[in-house]
Amino acid sequence: MSITPQEIKNEFAKSKMGIAGISILAILVGISIVAIVAIPSETFSGWNNPSNWISYPKVAIPGWVNLFLMEKIPEHKILDDPIIKMEKSGNISAISHQFGINFDYDDFPNDFIYEYSAEYSGAPLLQFLVNRPDGKQLELLSTSLPNSATSTTHTERIFSTDESIRKKLFLQSDKFDFSLDRLSSEDIVFSQTDNHTPLKGNYVFIINLYGIDSQNKIPESNLIVGGKAFGIMGTDELRRDLAVGLLWGTPLALFIGIVVAVASVTMGLLYGVYAGYKGKKTDEVLMRFNDVIYALPALPFLIILSVTISNNIFVMIGFLTIFGWVGVAKVSRSMALQIKTRGYIDAAEMMGQKKSKIILRHIIPQLLPYAFASIAISVPAAITTEAGLSFLGLGDPSFPTWGQILHDANVYGAASRGLWWWIMPPGIMIAITGLAFVFIGNALDVIVNPKLRR
Repeated sequence: MSITPQEIKNEFAKSKMGIAGISILAILVGISIVAIVAIPSETFSGWNNPSNWISYPKVAIPGWVNLFLMEKIPEHKILDDPIIKMEKSGNISAISHQFGINFDYDDFPNDFIYEYSAEYSGAPLLQFLVNRPDGKQLELLSTSLPNSATSTTHTERIFSTDESIRKKLFLQSDKFDFSLDRLSSEDIVFSQTDNHTPLKGNYVFIINLYGIDSQNKIPESNLIVGGKAFGIMGTDELRRDLAVGLLWGTPLALFIGIVVAVASVTMGLLYGVYAGYKGKKTDEVLMRFNDVIYALPALPFLIILSVTISNNIFVMIGFLTIFGWVGVAKVSRSMALQIKTRGYIDAAEMMGQKKSKIILRHIIPQLLPYAFASIAISVPAAITTEAGLSFLGLGDPSFPTWGQILHDANVYGAASRGLWWWIMPPGIMIAITGLAFVFIGNALDVIVNPKLRR
């Protein structure tokens, strides 16, 4: 006795497991939408481009870890919205960019970097200062930009590790009550005056550009204060923001899982129904071919195909589909053998209906509940298989899938180095996604299987 779609809907609404699966899936779909809408496509396409992540810290722990620590770890700050002031006195013009930062940590930052591009003519003077919370001002750098008779653009990065900054700070050692020997520039800037401990409070980094009879501009201006903590999910060895990888991995995992599941179930359903309905030699030949594919070890063949043909993600989807339809074909064939013995199938044949029409109108619709349950159960298998291949280094490296993130973590020894934020989140996301579809599939299986319903 077949079950109608309305009955499936009503029974599914009563299943706690099914509701839990749908709830988790809704959250994953929401995350996918946020990833697609909020994260620029350039970030996704440049996942493996080191220049895109040069401003980020290396293997930084997630920022929220500070909530559970007695001594706060310095967070990595990327400031790109300075307060801009412009002044002019006679023929001398000055443009000032100011960055404010609240430093409230129990350790010193790793470094600080100022990135800028300046449009000017002549040889303007660039001055780099910092106003500390204790009221003292330290001059970090004072230098002339390369002379140019015409309007030009100069791009540069000023690092706290530059020897010129360290020498400039040593010339101001009278502002400190202890020796500055062997201290880095960032240690001196963020240190108290009476002892070598971090000075907490509001810092203002000031960049002044002075010019004579010229209209100077600083179109690009960023200050980076390096820290050991960053963002929601931290960063990896290649400075990539793992939150971006985890977010983008969600729609990729759903895309791979759903496409493979729908394609393999559809192929297996049509193949099995046709074999079961035709019967005799056709059934024998088709099912022997099915047995051959079923007997092949899927994972070794997937590895060989990925290595010899291509590891492109779309090619991988095709490979996963090839090995995913055989089980569905066997079940749908046995169901078709039962359905074709019923009276309305004989009546349709006597009325002269085409065999293809009988299959599509009278047999396949009765197998759709089973097909939906099979799709839901097949999704996590496709996701975990792709993750396994990517973990082995056989996935498409241009896509930040969860398996690829785990592969990179394994390559750089994240487990032995204790970098848990690089390993646990993608593993948890794979498990949660698989769990959602297992819940939905089991709930549907109970509904469409008469024995389980009883």
